[in-house]
Amino acid sequence: MDTSLKSTLHKRGLRMTPQRQLVLDAVRELGHATPEQICTKVQAAAPAVNITTVYRTLDLLEELGLVRHTHLGHGAPNYSEREHQHVHLVCHRCGAVTEAPTDLMEQLAEQLQTSSGFELDVTHVALSGRCRNCLEADDVEENA
Repeated sequence: MDTSLKSTLHKRGLRMTPQRQLVLDAVRELGHATPEQICTKVQAAAPAVNITTVYRTLDLLEELGLVRHTHLGHGAPNYSEREHQHVHLVCHRCGAVTEAPTDLMEQLAEQLQTSSGFELDVTHVALSGRCRNCLEADDVEENA
């Protein structure tokens, strides 16, 4: 049992439930996952847990600062642990998601702060483009 989750819930007058622990465990195990993927993982251990419970639990865990969501495209948000900080690189051709260190965005964050007073949350950024494999496949197609 996650004692930090239990104590955080207790401080807010909420109780620890097996479903909450299962959802948090699924997020940790899957790394990046949609609510549907998390629900599938949770249902392997507790078939009675439904998608509504998963969504409500994810909202609570995010409010508590234990998980965060990122939109990696047009689909459902992806959830990960709060400490899981990086920039997501999303290939809009094949859908592959890779990670890059957040320090790559420091110069942009500084420019935005200076020019517009906007503070960029670089841990909550997804950049869209084409991955190396898709670029190489495009080069092969063009040269064929």
